[in-house]
Amino acid sequence: MMHKILRYLFLALFLSNFGLFAQAHEVSEADHKISEHHSGETNGKEQFDVGELVAHHLSDSHDFKFEIPFFHKTIHLPVILWTDKGLSIFSSAKFKGDNEGKVVVTDAKGNRFVRLHEVIYYADKLKNAEHPSAFDFNMRPLNFSITKNVTGILLAFTLLFIVMYFSAKIYQNPKKLPKGIAGFVEPIIIFIRDDVAIPNIGKDKYEKYMPYLLTVFFFILFSNLIGLIPFSPFGYNLTGNIYVTFVLAVFTFIITTLSGNKHYWKHILTPDVPKLLWPIMIPIEILSMFTKPFALMVRLFANILAGHTIMISLVALIFIGGTLMVSPVSGFFVIFMSFIELMVAFIQAYIFTILSALFIGLAIEDHGHEHEHEIETNKQTA
Repeated sequence: MMHKILRYLFLALFLSNFGLFAQAHEVSEADHKISEHHSGETNGKEQFDVGELVAHHLSDSHDFKFEIPFFHKTIHLPVILWTDKGLSIFSSAKFKGDNEGKVVVTDAKGNRFVRLHEVIYYADKLKNAEHPSAFDFNMRPLNFSITKNVTGILLAFTLLFIVMYFSAKIYQNPKKLPKGIAGFVEPIIIFIRDDVAIPNIGKDKYEKYMPYLLTVFFFILFSNLIGLIPFSPFGYNLTGNIYVTFVLAVFTFIITTLSGNKHYWKHILTPDVPKLLWPIMIPIEILSMFTKPFALMVRLFANILAGHTIMISLVALIFIGGTLMVSPVSGFFVIFMSFIELMVAFIQAYIFTILSALFIGLAIEDHGHEHEHEIETNKQTA
């Protein structure tokens, strides 16, 4: 059984890395055409832009490229904008693949749009801006489009729903032992309950927070695993996107803040230090409320993004060297990194979940009851 599992695992890794090579080749061809158009060849050699390859794989997009070996097709996703004239919906195909602000799209309400680096602006307002900002909402409409990353999130939730649905269905018959998907899911749920939730939140209060902890763990895990397969319909850089990790961290912050009891707020607003130090300590304690979720956000984002970047850069060594002699060495390190990233996928999901449980536990911890229990224990001992 084990040798079969290893055989399928190596086959999956081979296909995953083949997808990386295919993507790298496609981007290198596109980059070569651009370099020829602007400056020609330098010293008679192709100029391969590693940054373009990394950006192509990691960035979000309004177009979804369905890429498997020997088959490539671009699927144009719907663009959904809230403009000064109301809601505007059209296909991203109208931009004709342009991402440099050259193609102007006019909708049914007379709005004129251009797309620059995957950000959609008003065409008239972009002309006067040399360096437009994606956060300048005077120049751009509110964008609620179904992008590549949104598609990836929907895929992750769909897979998660299917796994949980069939796992729960097995338990409808109490005489049957859990097997298959349920046999994989059950130990993880028990681990989150016994080793994450109960130790950090407490036996009396952990059940209230278990749905969130399980949801965030499995969503991060599924997103990480989907991102390890670099060809469609997978290969999304979900948890390597700062906006996704920001939303997850905000959920933890909201739950922690709303769950905080009087002891939690007393520790922040009236810390147990001399009152002369309150002007220093109170701002620090308030700031710590935000640094904790910020650390959650950056830790997950940085680890996943770094792993993706390293793997793509290793593939890019073949094109930088300009010879297939580099392929065996590059392929070996990519496979090695695949195993490392597989461990990181589980580790980062665990770290985010256990830290969320820890922050929630600190917010609901009843210091008064613990102190009374400690006094009672000392009396009994005496």
